[in-house]
Amino acid sequence: MDERIVPSDAEFWTRARRHLLKYGGEFVDFVPVRAEGAFLYDDASRRILDFTSGQMSAVLGHSHPEIVATVRDGIGRLDHLFSSMLSRPVVDLAEALAELVPQLPKVMLLSTGGEANEAAIKLAKLVTGGWEVVGFAQSWHGMTGAAASATYKAGRRGYGPMAAGCFAIPAPNAYRPRFPGVDWQTELNDAFDLLDRQSTGNLASFIAEPILSSGGIIELPEGYLAALKKKCVERGMLLILDEAQTGMGRTGTMFAFERDGVAPDILVLSKTLGAGLPLAAVMTTDEISQAADDRGFLFYTTHVNDPLPAMVGLKVIEVVQRDGLAARAAELGDRLKRGLRALQQRYDCIGDVRGRGLLLGIEFEELDQGQRHSARALSDAVTDKALHLGLSANIVRTGASDGVMRIAPPLTASDAEIDLGLELLDAALERTLENLRSVREAPSLAAVGAR
Repeated sequence: MDERIVPSDAEFWTRARRHLLKYGGEFVDFVPVRAEGAFLYDDASRRILDFTSGQMSAVLGHSHPEIVATVRDGIGRLDHLFSSMLSRPVVDLAEALAELVPQLPKVMLLSTGGEANEAAIKLAKLVTGGWEVVGFAQSWHGMTGAAASATYKAGRRGYGPMAAGCFAIPAPNAYRPRFPGVDWQTELNDAFDLLDRQSTGNLASFIAEPILSSGGIIELPEGYLAALKKKCVERGMLLILDEAQTGMGRTGTMFAFERDGVAPDILVLSKTLGAGLPLAAVMTTDEISQAADDRGFLFYTTHVNDPLPAMVGLKVIEVVQRDGLAARAAELGDRLKRGLRALQQRYDCIGDVRGRGLLLGIEFEELDQGQRHSARALSDAVTDKALHLGLSANIVRTGASDGVMRIAPPLTASDAEIDLGLELLDAALERTLENLRSVREAPSLAAVGAR
């Protein structure tokens, strides 16, 4: 397989470096000019297979014809309104979401996951009267205010105090348990015992991802959500589930929490709900909605309940249900996981393959004690090599999940595209390890020559 040298447009990058503020690592040296399905194309018609669905969002692939048609039609009729005006697409989407989760019939539409998590946390604080928020130590919920304060994976240093009343407990990690030999229920009990000792008695909510994506594809084991919900009920806390990346069929069910049969008090959707366009939703119960209304809940934003994104959300739900994409994600996920486990058998540096549906991760093992061959360095090197071969297969390479490569193809991918991704990843692994071997052997060869 030939390696493609990703070309750089010198003039483009000069302007980019002159004017763009960096917001998280280096920019990728590939400049797409169009995208279609599972592929991105540059102006030389070179293509990249997108195994991250953009920013883990484009569940229907890029430029899905029905999404394109919806946006083209909608922008000519209704786009943005005064925030106190309601439109039919907004009510239609709220109704469609309520049909999917009947326990949570009240809906507010927003733009991003971070914004929606802000609203969910604010809602929980108002309704419970508490102000303490608990999350997982490997979590990522957003980059603003309360959402950032509940994010522990990265981004906490250098900005001064976070919001008061923030607590973290470890997420259960079957591959790298915090306390080997201790079951997750005992670990959860111990974590809440410590939490109770630190709390001032004002616990408002626990916010969690059913599968911690940025934290390294850490899947909560069966039974954990029920146990976590019980802990919350005992303390008068509300359980917020952030299904930004796990919603809309990606894990093999419409929502990841369905596997466990435990509904949250507040459900947050984003990323996948808009299939790559900015749309988020906060869903909750009639009782919580009424209590919030009685207390004067305020979350009045510029793009709350905008009609154009609502039209897109409706179309996403229609396509996912009509085309059976949740079941398709389970089927493709099995195919992809089998392929990744075959690579694990071939390459000792792959320590674990995990995840559910089309949200999977491979965790690398360090090759030695040196930083150059750490799990993080290996993951970065494989990611870079894969990109040069034509595969985008990892995002957010900072924080506590350095050695985990996250893989999330669109639900509309074909069997052939899944197989192509595995082939490209295989080649990237082989060439990366060949390069590392030559680097590691070079000193010994030099020593032989000196003698």
